[in-house]
Amino acid sequence: MSGVWIFKNGVIRLVENPGAEAVDGSKQGLSGSRQKVLVHVPSNEVITSYAVLENKLFSVGWERYYDDPDLLQFHKKSTLHLISLPKDFSKFKSMHMYDIVVKNRNIFEVKHM
Repeated sequence: MSGVWIFKNGVIRLVENPGAEAVDGSKQGLSGSRQKVLVHVPSNEVITSYAVLENKLFSVGWERYYDDPDLLQFHKKSTLHLISLPKDFSKFKSMHMYDIVVKNRNIFEVKHM
């Protein structure tokens, strides 16, 4: 994981490859050229929806947490960990993927497509 950590308004986030340039020298912006996907390692399945993710998280002990109506949240009883995701899957970004990976080592990984 490389990039620059940005702290703004009490929130820290990773900006990957800031100012990256394409082969032709044009600026690609902060998104880079390759899309990242979350992969469930045991099944080698790409997570394509929250329904798929929820099933995988349930299988390793996570439960839905209904405290905030604007977020999709999961909590694991045996830990203090909380996974908070935007309700809209189209807003599911790499920072959310890495949060899931860190809290579920050897179960999920982020790959470039």
